[in-house]
This record gives sequence, C-alpha cells and structure tokens, in this order.
Amino acid sequence: MSNSSNARKAAPRSRMTAAGRREQLIDIARTLFAERGFDGTSVEEVATRAEVSKPVVYEHFGGKEGLYAVIVDREVTMLLTTMRQALTSGTSRVLLEQAAVALLDYIDAQPDGFRILVRDSPIGAQGASFQSIIGDTATRVEGILVDQFKKRGLDAKMAPMYAQMLVGMMGTTGQWWLAAGRRPAKQVVATHIVNMAWNGLAGLEKRPRLVSEG
Repeated sequence: MSNSSNARKAAPRSRMTAAGRREQLIDIARTLFAERGFDGTSVEEVATRAEVSKPVVYEHFGGKEGLYAVIVDREVTMLLTTMRQALTSGTSRVLLEQAAVALLDYIDAQPDGFRILVRDSPIGAQGASFQSIIGDTATRVEGILVDQFKKRGLDAKMAPMYAQMLVGMMGTTGQWWLAAGRRPAKQVVATHIVNMAWNGLAGLEKRPRLVSEG
C-alpha cells in the first residue's frame, strides 16, 4: 500500500465545533419532532443519528425539553417575522390576502417547522407557540376589522373575536393543505381563503341570531 494511502487512512476525522454540533443536533431533532412529535422523540435517537453520546445532547440543551424549546422558538420567530413583514399596507382586502399568502409561504418553505408548531406542546412547556402567533396576527387584523365594523354600523366590540376566527381559519386550512400534499397550488388556496373570509365579512348581519332558537 502506498504512503499516500496510509496517510489518508490515518487522517483523523475533523472535529466539529461546538456551534456546528449544536446546529447538527437541532437539525436532526427538528426532523424527528416533525415526524413523531415530542413524546415520540428520544434524546437517545437524536444522539444516535448525530453519532454522539447522549451526554453531548444534555451538555448543549439540558435535555429533550430544552432542545424542543430552542426549535420552537426559532420557528416562532421565523413565522412571526414572515407575518409581520407581510402585513404592510393597503386596503383591508389586500392585508387579508397578505396574511393568507404569508402563512402559506411559510408552510411551503418550512413544512417540518409548521408541523412542530401545530402539534400539542408538552405539558409544562414554556415560551411561544403557534397559538401565540395566531394571537399576534389576529391583533394586527383586529385593527383593520374595528375600522370596517364602525364604518358599517356593526358592533366594534366583536372585532377581536372575528379576527381570531379569520386567522384561525387560515391556520386550520394551512394544516389541511400540508396534509393534502400542498395541493391545490398555494395561490389557489390563498384566493379561496380570502374569497370566503372577505365575502363572509361583506354579508355580516348587524344583529346576528341563531335561526334554530327562533
């Protein structure tokens, strides 16, 4: 065997930096949490896939809960940034379209992240969640609805509830769209979300009632 072959064989594997190892563990865990959820993912499997010992995972994150919290925090930040940047200016309908498209853009680009966010969080988990994102976006939409309600003589005190309905509908539809293989096309889904929401708002009654209650 040649000296060059012996040298290649004897060359040690390059050691991963602490920052690089941390990112590797996050990437592996993100995939597992998306596939199996929090309860279905173990520190042992994360360590095995990363080809490290379990103590390495604990050293970086303190345990599975810490690793999960880091991943959720990153996804929350990414989605909130996307939504806030999308809701810029324009007519009420344009803003509604911006919110729908922004959410679908995130789902399309980060399907694993979205799956993690919409799963139930582990008991006792701290920090933001998909619900906090829904609430943040609904707050932005609420201001739009208050103005529209006042102009049309509707009860403006109900605007916060309608904002939650609108944004919640987008989130639920996003889950369905991802499960359906992201079909039909993103723009088609956004168009129909806005169609239902906008035309539903256009037909609001000033004094709604349950017909079944007479």
